Amino acid sequence: MNLFKIGLAFAVAALIVGTGTVAGLFWHFSHGLPDHKQLADYQPPITSRLYAADGRLLAEYAKEKRVFVPAAAIPRRVKQAFVAAEDQRFFTHPGIDVLGLTRAVLTNIANPGRRMEGASGITQQVAKNFLLSSEQTLDRKVREALIALRIESTYSKDKILELYLNEIFLGTIVPGRNLHGIAAAALDYFGKSVHELTIHEAAYLAALPK
Repeated sequence: MNLFKIGLAFAVAALIVGTGTVAGLFWHFSHGLPDHKQLADYQPPITSRLYAADGRLLAEYAKEKRVFVPAAAIPRRVKQAFVAAEDQRFFTHPGIDVLGLTRAVLTNIANPGRRMEGASGITQQVAKNFLLSSEQTLDRKVREALIALRIESTYSKDKILELYLNEIFLGTIVPGRNLHGIAAAALDYFGKSVHELTIHEAAYLAALPK
C-alpha cells in the first residue's frame, strides 16, 4: 500500500510538472505571434500595365508578376493538383498533418546524411509566407504550427487555398521578374488562363514549389 501511495504521488507530481512545462512552452512560443486575422485584408502586389491609346499593351512593371484569382474562380482540378503534391490530407487535418510530420521525422532520423525532409502543409506554408520569416529554426517551426492552427480556426479551407495559390513562388522565366501565384505562372509557362489549364499542366505547376 505504501509503495502504491508513493507511486501515485510520483505520478501526480510528474503530471503537474509535465502540464506546467507544456503550458510554459505554449506561452513562450505563443507570446508575440503575428495577428493571423490580417490575412482577411490580403491585397497582394500585382502587375502594373501600360497601354497605348489603341489598347495595345506596351509594357508591364512588377517585381513579383502576379494576377490575383479568387478561390471561386480557380478550377477544382488546379486545387486538387496542388493538394496532391503539397498536402494530401489538407481537407481533413486541422492545420498540422500529424501523420506527415511523424513520417518526416522518422525519415530524417533514419537518413541523417540526406537533405532534411519537410513536413509543412499548405496552411503552415501560408503562415510562413505571410506572417513569418523563412529561417530554419525550431522556434520558427513551432510558431508556424501555432499560427496554422489559428488560421484553420478562422478561415475556410477554400480561403486558405486562395491565399496559398495566389502567393506561392513558381519560378522565374524573365530575369528579375519572379512569378507568384498560379494565374501569372499559367500565362508565362503555357500562355493560358487558369481556367484553360489541362490536368497535366496543372500538375506541372504543382510540382514547381520547393
